[in-house]
Amino acid sequence: MQTILVLNSKGGSGKTTIATNIASLFAAGGVKTAIMDYDPQGSSLQWRKLRSSALPSIHVVDASMTKTKQTRCWQLKLPAHTERVIIDAPAGVSGLMLQEMLRKAQMIVIPVAPSPIDIHATSDFIKDLLLIGKIRKQGIRVAVIANRVRRHTPTYEPLQKFLGNLQIPFVTTLSDTDNYIIAAEQGIGIYEMDEQETQVEREQWFPLARWLALEEESHQPRQFSADNIITSFTAAAR
Repeated sequence: MQTILVLNSKGGSGKTTIATNIASLFAAGGVKTAIMDYDPQGSSLQWRKLRSSALPSIHVVDASMTKTKQTRCWQLKLPAHTERVIIDAPAGVSGLMLQEMLRKAQMIVIPVAPSPIDIHATSDFIKDLLLIGKIRKQGIRVAVIANRVRRHTPTYEPLQKFLGNLQIPFVTTLSDTDNYIIAAEQGIGIYEMDEQETQVEREQWFPLARWLALEEESHQPRQFSADNIITSFTAAAR
């Protein structure tokens, strides 16, 4: 079983959007997938309630803190033979909860919103992960993505340079489009929507899908067929 942690201490970076879209991509490829929703707001749980039973099943567990400040026993809540677990982390996560998540994770995806404040906060957070979380020592793969990007937004060049010095990949840039709102309202992901209407989003997601599947990012194909990307993504991920 492989666990992917979607993480950023700064709120508003779109962690749930990334977590649910990663989960739906795996599920569409026939991979048995679950989401651990650590966020007290329960956004991933709400997304799952909106999902049609006709779509590939995605199990979502409420892993948020209880009134007694104890997390639920997530291991016992997962269905048998689960292959991928996506952790949707809350904003401001730190201390013992952060360490608990890091112990579970093999990969971390860090979304960052396009504002100078968010970029600076994310840079500091990554430093803390390297020093306090010791993610390199644990062998955890880390990638950063730009999320909710619109035209005329600030450049990510300082962040990219910072990540380059740390040898952490800046994988892709995801636009802030209405398709993500539509997907969230239906409990689906971009790759479960009409291919022509989500062509831009699919192209932007492709580098992240390849990174998750441990594939090389060279020779990216020009056509982004839903069936082709899901098939190749799943084959590489297994």
